[in-house]
Amino acid sequence: MLRRTFLAVFMALGAASAMAASKVDIAENAPDSYVVKKGDTLWAISGMFLKQPWRWPEVWKMNQDQIRNPHLIYPGQIVVLDRTTGTLSLGRSVTNGNDRLSPQIYETDATSPIASIPMDAIRPFLVEPQFGDDADSSRLPTVVAAQEERVLAGAFGDTIYAKNLGSGDVWDVYRRGKAIKDPVSEKLLGYEAQFVGSAKVTQPSEGGKAAELSVINAKHEILAGDRLAPAAKSDLVAVPPHAAPAGLTVYVASVYGGVDIAGRNSVVALSGGRNAGLEPGHVVALARTNGKITYRADGDNEKVSLPDSRLGIAYVFRTFDRLSYALIMDSNGPVRVGDKVQAP
Repeated sequence: MLRRTFLAVFMALGAASAMAASKVDIAENAPDSYVVKKGDTLWAISGMFLKQPWRWPEVWKMNQDQIRNPHLIYPGQIVVLDRTTGTLSLGRSVTNGNDRLSPQIYETDATSPIASIPMDAIRPFLVEPQFGDDADSSRLPTVVAAQEERVLAGAFGDTIYAKNLGSGDVWDVYRRGKAIKDPVSEKLLGYEAQFVGSAKVTQPSEGGKAAELSVINAKHEILAGDRLAPAAKSDLVAVPPHAAPAGLTVYVASVYGGVDIAGRNSVVALSGGRNAGLEPGHVVALARTNGKITYRADGDNEKVSLPDSRLGIAYVFRTFDRLSYALIMDSNGPVRVGDKVQAP
């Protein structure tokens, strides 16, 4: 079902590829072809051919005869660049005296397709960090005790007890973290929380008693007072990259991991989410506002506005009502809280 869904998405993209291809610039020194290797991503491969690699869905010339699923591209296959149309396709080299490349189906028994972006970089963030738009509350599902009145739990199979638990078999346990504010307006966006672990209900709450759960994994010790939320699930495996909406202006609100500077493959929180029209798969541009300087060389105190400095590109992979998380795909300098985020 998932494969058919992605095929439908890319068939729709393919219908417009001829028009879009003319607008996508070929990278300098782009090769005529490239052999896919283990660990490659569609983003990285497209970066060899295109100046804007995130626009690869627009220029991959794919149809049902060539490939069943655009994300099922395997090591050993050959990517071919058609410089006339500016499109990419799958094929293999064929020498027939004219030394030309002939696109055709390439069969393989490999079982590990390449991904669109480095999924290992964001996989932990598909369920963590948790983020709450509202202030913490004692009415939320809460760990109240560990087995045999222990102060903490953390090993597989340990028992914990929780109040206010709703329906659901598996729950994520998290600990309230720092408040995240909009760096410009200083408005509170919500609370980022630390993912602690997961637990499965072994005895639901009855008669006003706490529910009993068994720990199934833990990154940290689980303490009384930790909160719970239904286990997160994500179908984010292969969302095609596409441009964020024109007119978008939000800011880097936080760098995940308690550091001040972000770079390539770092995760940053953005001060806008669904309220700003952001969704998983959106590509955004990062820039630093340089403001104004005072020019005094000619004896004047002239105020001169400086242009923004382009810092890089980020891929939005998780959104909340007022905040999003994005993976920095490319950067040419450090990214900091307060940097501007716009459509690419």
